[in-house]
Amino acid sequence: MSFWELLILAAGLAMDAFAAAVCKGMSVQKAAGRHTLTAGLWFGAFQALMPAAGYLLGTRFASSITAIDHWIAFLLLGLLGANMIREAFAQDGESVDSSFGVRAMAPLAVATSIDALAVGVTFAFLGVRILPAVSVIGGITFALSALGVRLGNLFGGRFRGGAQAAGGVILILVGVRILTEHLGIFG
Repeated sequence: MSFWELLILAAGLAMDAFAAAVCKGMSVQKAAGRHTLTAGLWFGAFQALMPAAGYLLGTRFASSITAIDHWIAFLLLGLLGANMIREAFAQDGESVDSSFGVRAMAPLAVATSIDALAVGVTFAFLGVRILPAVSVIGGITFALSALGVRLGNLFGGRFRGGAQAAGGVILILVGVRILTEHLGIFG
């Protein structure tokens, strides 16, 4: 795998994390440096760890992982998105989804990086050098996630309730895209 192919792959893997980071940026009043750093670290770390784990699992569990990864991602993103939509229409002022704590970030980081686990399995098949590969994937995801928080905050600050609902819809659509892509529907 060439460096350019790896960059394209990393950017593609980072798109789910980027979309989730945009949603997180929409959920806070003002995105601080700690928000961008937190999102970048969570999403970047999981996007790097999942292919490493997939690589270690190798071919032994490939069929099991690829058979259900899309369902897990669809379920997690769907539930998170539905919760964001529910919170957008709740009467209370502050939303749970504005949290950048472990309980909020861990499920998002896992949900957006499950497809990277299957990529790691294919890395084992292809004999890809895993350390440089996961470094590029993690770095690209870190940068795009940090940017996503900022962009989401710029957009979401003006349209808080609608933006949070839109963020929930985005997460659900990302989950649907993952599911339909793996099932061979629409592409």
